[in-house]
Amino acid sequence: MAGAAHCSLQAKRLLLDPKFEGYKLSLEPLACYQLGLDAAVAEVQLRDDQYTLDHMRAFGMYNYLHLDSWYQDNVYYVDQFGRVMNLSVTLDTALQKPREVFRLPTDLTACDNRLCASMHFSSSTWVTLSDGTGRLYLIKSGKRGSSASEKWEIVFNEELGSPFIIAHSVSFVKSDAHSLAVLLLRVEKDELDTKGSGFHVTLEWVTIAERKEGDQRYEIVKRRVLQGKSVPHYAAIEPSGDGLMIVSHKPFTFMQNESEKLEENDDAKVSNEKKDPLYYWQQTEEDVAITVHLPQDITKDDIKICFSPDNICVTLKDQPPLMEGKLYSSVDHESCTWIIREDKSLEISLIKKNEGSRWPELIIGDTRGELIMDSSQCSEIAESLMHLTSDVMNPNPEKENPPCNAQELEECDAFLEDGASLCRFDGDTLKVTHIINLGSNQYLFSVVVNPREMPCFCLRHDVDALLWQPHSDQPENMWEHIATFNALGYVQASKQDKKFMACAPDYSYAALCECLRRVFIYRQPTPLATVLYNRKEGRQVGQVAKQLVATLEANDPILGFQATNERLFVLTTKTLFLIKVNSGN
Repeated sequence: MAGAAHCSLQAKRLLLDPKFEGYKLSLEPLACYQLGLDAAVAEVQLRDDQYTLDHMRAFGMYNYLHLDSWYQDNVYYVDQFGRVMNLSVTLDTALQKPREVFRLPTDLTACDNRLCASMHFSSSTWVTLSDGTGRLYLIKSGKRGSSASEKWEIVFNEELGSPFIIAHSVSFVKSDAHSLAVLLLRVEKDELDTKGSGFHVTLEWVTIAERKEGDQRYEIVKRRVLQGKSVPHYAAIEPSGDGLMIVSHKPFTFMQNESEKLEENDDAKVSNEKKDPLYYWQQTEEDVAITVHLPQDITKDDIKICFSPDNICVTLKDQPPLMEGKLYSSVDHESCTWIIREDKSLEISLIKKNEGSRWPELIIGDTRGELIMDSSQCSEIAESLMHLTSDVMNPNPEKENPPCNAQELEECDAFLEDGASLCRFDGDTLKVTHIINLGSNQYLFSVVVNPREMPCFCLRHDVDALLWQPHSDQPENMWEHIATFNALGYVQASKQDKKFMACAPDYSYAALCECLRRVFIYRQPTPLATVLYNRKEGRQVGQVAKQLVATLEANDPILGFQATNERLFVLTTKTLFLIKVNSGN
C-alpha cells in the first residue's frame, strides 16, 4: 500500500443537524401484510467446523431475501426445493403468492458442505446465481418483475472450486464484448495460521465475457484472488469493471502466481542495488563534512565545486552535476573547502553560518545521501526526547487534564472495528490506489440507491449515521456524503439483538430488525401540522422525527430484511411480511 493515496471522507455540513432533539415514539398503526410460503426458505445452518466469527458474519448472518433494485418492490428468495421465488408488489391489498421463476438443476441436499444459495442482480436483464455447492450460474432473465417478459435462461454455468457466496456483480461492455464481473466470498482453512483462528477469507474476482465468435456463449477470461483475515463489511466492483472497493477490519491483498513473484523479486533486487548512498555526511555544531567516493579515472582537475551562501554544486568532468541544490541552512561559503584523500574519496567541508543548529538533511529534497551520527550525538537526541516518553502507561494520574478518561465512555461507544479501512484496488495493477482509515467510523449497512452506481455504505460519525455514495469515475469526489440519519449511530448501538439494518433508497427512513419479531423504523424529521413547544427552552418546535415499532406475528427467526421507498420486506422461515411505511405518490 506504499503508493496508495491516503484520503479522508468529507461530510457535508448542510446535511448535518446539530440541533436534532431525538426521535419521538409514534403509536400510529403500521399496515402489515403476511404471506405464507409454500415451502420453507433454504436456510443452511452452520456446521461444527464453522465456528469462527467470520463464519457467523458471512453465513450465519446471511440475508436470505434479495432486493432487485432495478425494479420497484421486487424481492426474491430460494426455497428448500431449490426454487428461486419472486414477489413483485404493486398493490398491498391484492398480493399474489410468490411465484417460481427458476429452479436450480442441482439437488441441494446431496452436498454435505454446501453454503446458502446466493444471487445478485447485475443489470436489468442479467442475474448471477450460486447454488452454494461451488457452481456459478450466469442467467439472462429478460425484464424481471413481470411474468410475461421474465424468463430465466442459463447462458453459463461452471464449477469454480470450493463453495462460495456471491458478494457482488456488475454487467458492462468492454472491447465491444459484453462482460460480467462477479465477486465470490469464501472462508477457507489456513494450515499456516497456527496462532489465529486457523481460517482466512478470500474474495475471488471472476470476469466472464462473451466469446468473440458472436455465438452468444460466455467463458471465463480472468480470475484474481484477494486474501484477508476478516470478512469484508462491504465489497463491490466498479460499474466499469476496472476496480474494486472493500471495507474491512483487516486488509486484503491480491495473491500472486509464481511468475509474478519472480518478477517482483527481480525488481526488488534492482532497487536494492540502487540504494547505495551517493554520499555520506556528518555534522557538528559548527560544520558539515561530506564524503563522496570518486571513480578511478577522476583527477583533481576534473572536479569543479561551486559554493554559495545557500547552494552547492559538484561536477565531475563534463558530466551532469553529481550534487546540486539548496542547502538546508546558510553556510559561510568563503570558508568552505574540499580535498581528495588517499583512498580516492572527495571530502567537502562546509562551515555553518548559524552555529549550534542541527540539520535534518543536507540538500533539501535530496534523499541520495546518508547521515552518519556518532554515539554522543545519538545520546544527545535521545535525551532531548526523553520528556515525551515514560516507562509506565499513565505516569501522572492526578494530572489536571488527563488525555483520556475511559470512564466517560459508554458501553455503546465501544465496538471492535477500530482498525477498519476502506480500500480501492485497481483491476490492472492489482494495487491499492486509495485508502481511508475509518477509525471510529463504525460500518453499519449498505444500500443500493441507484443500481447503475456502486452500492452506498452507511458509517457511524459521532452519534449520526452518514450515507456515502462511491463515484469510481470521479477521482476528486470518489466518496460523496448524500444523506444523514440523525442519531442513528447512537440509537442502533443500544439495540443488542439487532440482526439487519437497511434504509429506503430515497433516505426517507432507516430501519433495523432484531433476530425475532421486532422491527424499528426511524423516519426523517418532518414538519408538524400543529403547534408544538419545547417547554424547557420555551420555543416552538418546527419538525419532529418519529420512531415506529412493529411486532411481527411470528415465532421463527428473521432470515431476510429489505427496504424500499414504500415498504419493508421481512422474511422468516415460512412467512414473508410486508410493512407499509410510506404511502406511494
